[in-house]
Formats: sequence, structure tokens, C-alpha cells
Amino acid sequence: MRTRVLLGVLAIVSLVAVFTTRVSRKMPDFDVYRTAAARALAAEPLYRADDGHYQFKYLPAFAVLAAPAAMVPAPAAKGAWFAISAILMLLLLGLSLRAMPQVHRPPALLVVITFLAMAKFYAHELVLGQVNLLFAVLVVLAIVWLRQGFEAAAGVLLALAVVVKPYGIIFAPWLGTRRNRTAFLAMIGGLAVLLLVPVARYGWDGNLRLLADWWQTVTTTTAPNLANPDNVSLSAMFAKWLGPGGPAPMLAAITGAILLALTGVVIAGRGQLPFPEALEGSLLLLLIPLLSPQGWDYVFLIGTPGVMLLVNEFPALPGGLRIATGIAIAAVALSIFDLMGRAAYSTFMQLSLITVLVVIEIAALVTLRFRRAA
Repeated sequence: MRTRVLLGVLAIVSLVAVFTTRVSRKMPDFDVYRTAAARALAAEPLYRADDGHYQFKYLPAFAVLAAPAAMVPAPAAKGAWFAISAILMLLLLGLSLRAMPQVHRPPALLVVITFLAMAKFYAHELVLGQVNLLFAVLVVLAIVWLRQGFEAAAGVLLALAVVVKPYGIIFAPWLGTRRNRTAFLAMIGGLAVLLLVPVARYGWDGNLRLLADWWQTVTTTTAPNLANPDNVSLSAMFAKWLGPGGPAPMLAAITGAILLALTGVVIAGRGQLPFPEALEGSLLLLLIPLLSPQGWDYVFLIGTPGVMLLVNEFPALPGGLRIATGIAIAAVALSIFDLMGRAAYSTFMQLSLITVLVVIEIAALVTLRFRRAA
């Protein structure tokens, strides 16, 4: 008990030291949310081209729900969000463990290995002040609640996840494939209500204009980001390999369609498995950064339950794929700027090798379903 308390105190002290010395003056993405929240409180336009790279690209409801961040001084808001994000990181690891259909390895070992595999993404998330940890916790908690039979509550959580990160809409058709449609209907209903939240500040017409502005912002700011080395999407991978024009968009679309088709096969093959939602939800989470044209490398942190599931079911993989998966997880974890050096890391990201490694992890998850392991 004393050891746990001491470790907890050391962890808190370390996080405080990191925040005060390295993070507090950064967190640029949190500044974007805070600015949007202040605009929502004043019923001002949210989507402005003159914001440049730091344009707000989330649904209008997100800005309204983030209003508390604009009601306190920036240092206090940043400190609070940093602390909340650190807690969310621990919750994500704990919920990923609870989502496992069966636990075949010591729980502490699963958590430690998964943390080490994903630590670089967690660190980047904290420095940016992003909300991917919140998104992942909402989704994985929804998966756990599906397991416990809280269908409606799980659907509402997934609706809230869409407001936090719009690509969460990928879970709607997935819920629609389940025999029990309660979660699906709750998600659709919850999302309809949440999308109307800005009406209180902007009115009906104002909310519709905001939604149109959001769509225009998202669709017009995608292409310039494909050349960014930190973009790990399929669209960015082919654009880096072949150039932004030509066959790159078509190949990205075909590859994405193949991955979605495989996901459909996985879902169709759930059969009588006791809790197939764990693997299916984990697979969808890993797919999101690849399918989203603005999928940045740190977004891979939402794949935490998928990586934990692979570690848990590692012996069930065939020999060659087991080796490839182990190499992929280790290579992703160790692809750190400080370890590789500027030149090697730049080449690694420019070649989109991290995307290829995650595709291997996806192949391993698909194989686990074929082998009826999860």
C-alpha cells in the first residue's frame, strides 16, 4: 500500500514538473478549443480562415460544450485540462483492460506493455492539449457498457464522442449491425439532440450556417495537410509516395475500401462469440487515423485497446504474423525523434512507414477473428 501511495505521489510530482517546465507554454490545440469556446459564448463565427493552421475544425456543439474552458484564465484552464488528460490516459488503459473478452496475461503486464507501446502518442497528446484521450475513453467506456448491457447509455456516449471528434460517426453503422438496436437508436437520437445545442446561442438559422461553415472548413483544409510528414492517413501515404495528384487519391480510396470490407467480414464473422464488440470496436479505432484525411500520428493513441488485445492474444497469431506484429508494435513505440535523430525520423515519417506498421496490426486483429480468438 505504501509503495502504491509513493508511486502515486511520484507520478503526480513528475506530471506537475513536466507541465510547469515544458507544457504550460504550449498546448496549442487547447488554445484553439478555448478560442472557439469564447466565440461561442459571444455567439460569434467559429470558422475563420484567418486562423490559419489553427482553424477550428470541430462541430459547433463542441465549442458550446467547451465553454467552461473560456470562463477561467488560460493558465488555470491549461493546468486543469492537462490534469484531466493525465487521468483520462489512466482511465483509457484501465477501460481497455476491462474491455478484453478474456484476460490471458497478468493485468499489470498488459497495462505496462500497452503503455510503453503507446507512450509517445500520450506524450504528444498532453503537449498539444488535444482531446483524443477524451474521445477514446468515451468510445471504450461505451464498449464496456455494451458488455454490461447498458445499451442506451453506450449509444449516448458514442453520440458524445462524435461531437468530440466527428470521425466517431464510424460507430453508427457498426451499432446498426447488432441484433439489439437500442444503442444505435440512442446514438442517432443523442447526436440529433447534441447537434442542436448551439441553437441556444446562435438560433436555428445560425446553427445551420455554422454546420455549413464546418463542412466547408473541413473539406477545404484537407489537401494542404496531406504533405505534412506527421499525417499518417492512407491519403497522405499515397500522396507522399506518388505525389498529390494522379493515382494517389484513387489508391487511397481503394485501400480504405478494402480495409472497410475486411472490417465488414470481421463483423459478419462474430457468430456466437461471447463479446465480439471488443475486437470490432478496437479495429474501428485503429482504422480511424488511416481513413481520416487529417489523421495525425498521435491520433493512433485511440488504438490503445487494439494494441492491448494483440498483446493479450499474441500466442493465437500464426508464427509469421506474430513476428511481424511484434516488430510493428515495437517499431511504432520506438519511432521517437530523440532516439532516431532528425534525419532518420524525418525519413521514417515521410515514407509513411508508421502507417504500414499499423496496417500490420490491423491484419493481426482481423486474423484473431478468423481464428475465433476474440
